Formats: sequence, C-alpha cells, structure tokens
Amino acid sequence: MRRREFMQLGLAASSGVILQRLHSEAQDHAASPSKVVPKAVAAIVTTYFRRSHADVLLTKILEGWQHDGGPGPALKLASIYIDQPNSSEFGLKLCQKHSIPRFDSIEQALTVGGNSIPVDGVLSIGEHGNYPINERGQQLYPRKRFFQEITDTFRKYGRVVPVFNDKHISTVWDDAKWMYDRAIEMRVPFMSGSSLPVSFRSTQFELPVGSEIESAVGIGYDGLDIYGFHALECYQSIIERRRHAERGVKWVRCLEGKDVWRAVADGWIDADVMDATYAAIPKRKTNIRDDEGVILFQFEYLDGFRGALFMLPSAQLSGVGVKLKGQKPMATGFEEREVPSFPHFAYLLKAIERMIHTGKSSYPVERTLMTGGILDRALTSKSQGGKQLLTPELAIAYTPTDYPHAPHPDLLGAPGAKQP
Repeated sequence: MRRREFMQLGLAASSGVILQRLHSEAQDHAASPSKVVPKAVAAIVTTYFRRSHADVLLTKILEGWQHDGGPGPALKLASIYIDQPNSSEFGLKLCQKHSIPRFDSIEQALTVGGNSIPVDGVLSIGEHGNYPINERGQQLYPRKRFFQEITDTFRKYGRVVPVFNDKHISTVWDDAKWMYDRAIEMRVPFMSGSSLPVSFRSTQFELPVGSEIESAVGIGYDGLDIYGFHALECYQSIIERRRHAERGVKWVRCLEGKDVWRAVADGWIDADVMDATYAAIPKRKTNIRDDEGVILFQFEYLDGFRGALFMLPSAQLSGVGVKLKGQKPMATGFEEREVPSFPHFAYLLKAIERMIHTGKSSYPVERTLMTGGILDRALTSKSQGGKQLLTPELAIAYTPTDYPHAPHPDLLGAPGAKQP
C-alpha cells in the first residue's frame, strides 16, 4: 500500500512504530548474539507481478523459500517502492497482506517514511516492466536512476548500507561504470548479477582458484541481451578461476552464421570442448553444426585466454565446458527450475542474505561489471557488422572468492538450512 493508505488503515500510527520495532529487534540481537535476527531491507523494484524477479526474490522473504509460508531467509521486508504499480496488483496485494508500506519515492522507502535510514540493506530489482528498447536490442531498465537515488539518499542521511542490484549492473556500459564508480567512491557494499552462477549444475565439478584451464566454451539461448547476460555470467564464474586470476578483456566481437563455423574450423575455438558443452545441455538438435541462426560472442582476455560464447536457437539451457591441462573436456549445464517457486533464486537470495548480514559482497561485483561490458560491446559489434572492438575499459582485475554454487538439485531444502 501507499504510505497514506498504510497510515489511514491504522497499520501503524506513524513510521515511528516501524522504526521502534526495528530498533527493538536490533537490541534483541545484541543481547543474544547466537540468535540470527532477520535484517531489515528496503526493496526498490520496477514492477511486481507473479513470476517477475521481484516475485521470485521478495516473495521468498515474505512467504518462505517455497512461497508456502514456511521458513525463509534471515531478512525482513521493511518497505517497498514500485516504479510501475499499475502492473503490480499481485505484489500490492501481497504487501498489504504482510503490512508492508509502499512509498511514493525511493528516499521514503529507504527511510521508511522517517528522517534516518533504519534498514540494513537495499534490494534494487530493475527487471521486467514497460521500458524502452534501444537500437541494439537492450531494454533500458532504470537501474542507474534507482542506484543514483539510493546513493543520494545515503549521502543525505549520512548512512551507507549494502545494496544488491539484480542482473546486469546496468544494461548500457556507461551507466554500469558510473554506478560501479559511485559505489567505490561512497564505499557501498555492492553486489550484482545473475541467479545462474549459484544455480544447480547438471554435472558437479569444482575448479580451485589457479586451475590451468587451456580452453573453455559457453552456450546460451534465447534473447541476446536478457539471456546472453546469464550465459556470460555462468561462463565467467568458471573461467575466472584460471591461473593468474582475472585481469580483464582485450577485445570483443560478435560473429554470425558462416563466420562462426569458420572460427571453429580455423581452430580458434576448441571443437572438442564445444561438442562437450553442447552434449551437457538439453537442446532441440543433436549436432551443434546443424543449428541455424547461430551467434558467437568472441573475445580475448588480457592474459591471452580465448573467450567463446555461442548463442544457439536450439539450446534450451546455458552451459559451460572447460579443458584442463592434461585432461579431457568436462562440461555442465546451469539449471533453471520453476518448481518449487524458482529455487535457483533461493540460492541467489542466500548470497544476498549473506552480504546484508556481513556487509561484504558474497562474490566480486567486478565480475558482473565485466560480463555486462562484454555483452554491451558484443551487441555493439553486432550492430556494426561484426567489427572487432578494442576494450581498454574492460581491463578489470579481480580475484574470485570461494563462495559456493548451489548443491545438487536433490537437496532442495538446503537454502533454509544455511545461515549467513
């Protein structure tokens, strides 16, 4: 409900009731440090309908991991701002059910209608909704605007709290870099990214940091902007663990049709790893070379490692294959289950929960900055007929963390059992 509706219905005499409750719970946690007390978060979302990203994240906070009233994360929703409420009847009713106040501005949501910031974190979910699409096929969600207003509020009230930014940092590179730079400048604990790197994997294998990866191939499916990002995040989450850590990307280009298979025939891409990756995912064809409309994101890292990500009409999930020195190729698919209630988002929410409780990102935001940059440059290359683009701006160095991906698909109860 809107703030005025919230007050008129007597759900609280004023925002002071909410602030007093949050303060009381914080005191309870101080008195019993062994007890994990839920942290309060504000949600800033584009829209909140069933099966939207707001639903598969926020509803787990309101109604449990499986959206059935059972246990959920050690988080509680204190307030919400919805940019497009006309498409959010589902979320509006759910917030009313749980007495969550809806505010007319991002500042009011972060302050819960008061004159300070009582929440412990912010979830910025700029995905879905009616927003323009540019000439490169990128949907221009208001993620930069959200983050600017969030951080402006931090400055105004003199308090910074962790922020999770769903999916790309921002669709367009310049906006993403601006957001990253502001987070660094203001020392905002900042995390972003796809749900798939922490999703279920069809084949379990763990690569230690420093692995001698000789080659790797990724496969994605569906829309280049929406799902190309997911596929690149999966790819980077594995190959970032190669020897000498990550230093960034030298150049990017996008190939189509015959140019793709020419790159395979020339040996630029490891065909054995490509075939192993295709074999690891569900698809509509038996031979990757029979796929029509194939697109390849081709890029080279500063350490000379060759990056290759296929976007295939025949693919039905994202996958990544690697070849370690002296070993045969191995590959895995990144599963996207819908039952019960999109569980791969539960594992993303576990990573968010951990960040809110510790004040530290569960994995480097630089990974998402770089994958978003690769995608933006690949789509730019496509719009320029496959031109190779030098990318000095993607000289992004970082060291991966040991934050684990999700356990085996059979362990559906695992998220609720872990504590941040």
